[in-house]
Amino acid sequence: MDIEKYKRPIDRLLAMFSIFVMVMLVVCVVWQVFSRYVLSQPSTSTDELARFSMIWVGLLGAAFAVGKRRHLSIDLFTAELTGIRKLINQLFIDGCVFLFAACAMVWGGMALLMSVFKSGQLSPALQMPMAYVYVVLPLSGLLICWYSALYMLDTLTRHANASSLPEIEGGKS
Repeated sequence: MDIEKYKRPIDRLLAMFSIFVMVMLVVCVVWQVFSRYVLSQPSTSTDELARFSMIWVGLLGAAFAVGKRRHLSIDLFTAELTGIRKLINQLFIDGCVFLFAACAMVWGGMALLMSVFKSGQLSPALQMPMAYVYVVLPLSGLLICWYSALYMLDTLTRHANASSLPEIEGGKS
């Protein structure tokens, strides 16, 4: 199974959106510094927008890192594993990532989002609903779940294909 055809569109969309948010973050910070030190009139709205952009970049970047398998991992004990042990280890890791993202980020994030949405909480400077800020939590959790599920499926598919290949007997013609 070639998971790249399922991953590539999400990777591109996530990368482009993250780049956009990062550029917005940089522009806000530059304007904040300029307005504070050159104009002596600090902008409160860009400070808040930069903070919210940082949250979005961090969480979407985490999802992108999981999608590229560039997330933090320590493989001191697992680097030497082979065969079925390596398969079980990889499925366990991807399963744990999936479970954490599903429970903490999607389920917990949705609970937080609904609570904030019902309260009608607004950001102090921009006066925008805080639910817009928090929606990134379940969104990035869903993306992490998507990537983890794809990797688990790919691991199982590659193992099934490898074990179904006919063995070649050595030395016989």
